[in-house]
Amino acid sequence: MSSSCIEEVRVPNDDWYRITNELLSRAGIEINGNAPSDLQIKNPQFFKRVLQEGSLGLGESYMDGWWECERLDIFFQKVLRAGLENQLPRHLKDTLRIAAARLFNLQSKKRAWMVGKEHYDLGNDLFSRMLDPFMQYSCGYWKDAQTLEEAQQAKLNLICQKLKLEPGMRVLDIGCGWGGLAQFMAEHYGVSVVGVTISAEQQKMAQQRCEGLDVTILLQDYRDLHDKFDRIVSVGMFEHVGPKNYATYFSVVDRNLKPDGLFLLHTIGSKRTDLNVDPWINKYIFPNGCLPSVRHIADASEPHFVMEDWHNFGADYDTTLMAWHERFLESWPEIADNYSERFKRMFTYYLNACAGAFRARDIQLWQVVFSRGVEHGLRVAR
Repeated sequence: MSSSCIEEVRVPNDDWYRITNELLSRAGIEINGNAPSDLQIKNPQFFKRVLQEGSLGLGESYMDGWWECERLDIFFQKVLRAGLENQLPRHLKDTLRIAAARLFNLQSKKRAWMVGKEHYDLGNDLFSRMLDPFMQYSCGYWKDAQTLEEAQQAKLNLICQKLKLEPGMRVLDIGCGWGGLAQFMAEHYGVSVVGVTISAEQQKMAQQRCEGLDVTILLQDYRDLHDKFDRIVSVGMFEHVGPKNYATYFSVVDRNLKPDGLFLLHTIGSKRTDLNVDPWINKYIFPNGCLPSVRHIADASEPHFVMEDWHNFGADYDTTLMAWHERFLESWPEIADNYSERFKRMFTYYLNACAGAFRARDIQLWQVVFSRGVEHGLRVAR
C-alpha cells in the first residue's frame, strides 16, 4: 500500500517534528489541524525530508502523496507572509544550485531550448483546456474583467495600446508562445508580426492560429535576430533569459528596434536582487529560469533606452493562476490518460504555490515600456 493511502499516521515526537511544528506555527499553520490551510500528514518521514531537502523536499513529498492540504494557495500565502522560506535550513543542493547560477550561464544558446522541450512542449491538450481561447500563458489584466477570457483580452488590448500600434507597422514578438498576441495584433491593429519561440509545439499551433494573417512564426533563439521593427514586445519570456544574458538581451532589442520605436517588456519579477532560483520550480516546471529584479532590468536597459513607464499588476496573477487551476481540474478527466496522477499533483502544487506567492506579494508582475526618448513624453494606457 502506498503512503498516500494511509488514513491515519502517528506523528513522531522527535526533533524533526518539533522544529517543523514550531516553524509552521509562526505562519498560523497547524499539523493535522482543521483549517483549509493546515497540513494533513500521510507519511511520518515528511518532517525530516522537508528540513533536510528544503523547497525540493516539500514539493516532491507532496507529489509523492506524503501530505495533503485543502487550500495549498492559502498555505503558501501564509508561509511566505511569515518569511518561513528564509528560516529553513538551506540544503546543500540548493546552495550548489545557486552557486552554479552564479558561475555558469544556465541560459546559454544550447541550454535555452530545455524549457521549450520540458515545459511548453508538455502537450497542447493540457494548455488549450487550461488557458483562455487566445492561449495566454501569462498574467491577465483584471481591472474591469470578470472572467479569464475577459482578463486576457484586456491584457492584449493594454499591450497594443501601450505600444501605440498603427496599421502597417512591423512588430517583433520575442517569445510568442502559441501565437495569441501575434494573432490579436494582426487582426485588431493591422500590423505585420514576426514571432519567435523555442518550442516546436508552440510554433506549430501559432502557425495554424495565424494562418492567413501577416504573421511569421520562427523557431529560433532570440539572440539570432537581425532585423528592424517599429515595435518590439516580449511577454513571459524574460524570466528564461538569466542574469548573465540580460545585457545581451537588451542589446538584441536595441539592434532590432527602429530609432523611434517602442519596446514593451512583460515579466514576472522579484522584489529582491539575487539569483532567484527556486529548486523545485527549476527541476519540475521551468528549468534554468530566474526572476529578474528592478535593479537587474534597470542596469541592463540603461545603456540603451529611456524607461517611459513601469506598471506593476502582480496581484492580478493570483486571480489568473486560480482560474487556471480551476480549469485544469475541470478538464483533468479529459486528459488524464495522457498524464500520471503524480503529474496532476505536481501541476496542482505549481499553480497554487505561485498563486500564494503573488497573493503574499512575494513576487511581482511588471509591464515596462521603453523608448529612446519620446519628445513631449509618452502617455501610457492603464
